[in-house]
Amino acid sequence: MIPGATAASFLLVVILGAMSPGPDFVVVTRSSLAGGRRAGIAAGAGISLGVFAWVVAIAFGVAAVLTASAVAFSVVKLVGAGYLVFLGVKAWLAVRRGEYREPGETDERATLKAGAAFRQGLLTNLLNPKVAVYFLALLPQFLPTRSSTLQTLELAAIATVGTVLWFAALALVVGALKRFFSDGRVRRGLDAVLGSVLVALGVKVAAETA
Repeated sequence: MIPGATAASFLLVVILGAMSPGPDFVVVTRSSLAGGRRAGIAAGAGISLGVFAWVVAIAFGVAAVLTASAVAFSVVKLVGAGYLVFLGVKAWLAVRRGEYREPGETDERATLKAGAAFRQGLLTNLLNPKVAVYFLALLPQFLPTRSSTLQTLELAAIATVGTVLWFAALALVVGALKRFFSDGRVRRGLDAVLGSVLVALGVKVAAETA
């Protein structure tokens, strides 16, 4: 078992890492804007499942094989970069169409469903091999010298909980400001900014891989 103090320290580090700006942050924010708190929390849950999958892959040595192979690492990065650009372009298209609800209006077609938000969060995280690199460097700092697979899986569960906590809080904050964000002009501006950020992140990842 992981000692309580070690588990608490690891949880804090994971939450602080999740708070850093990046693709996950942008995806949860835009999901919350497009589908409300439920979609934002679903996107965060998808990201958290991706974190769990990466740490489990580390526990069984799969992630180490991926990061050791330059070709495999580059392929995953490029696919991930393409997915970020795809999400950014979708945001731009929403701006172009101008399909925004005014406060009090409902349009199910324009609302991002929780299932779609979950998939976006999961794919954004799974297609980012830097997550594997991050946890490959982080986990040894919190594991005993002769650690077991079970202890690594314990940290995987803690990492999942920490990620869920942060992104659920983010979704709730954005949801609490729903009336402000429901204004069509505000949403249009935010989609333009967030879409540009996603495209820029995708291009940056692709450039690093080239």
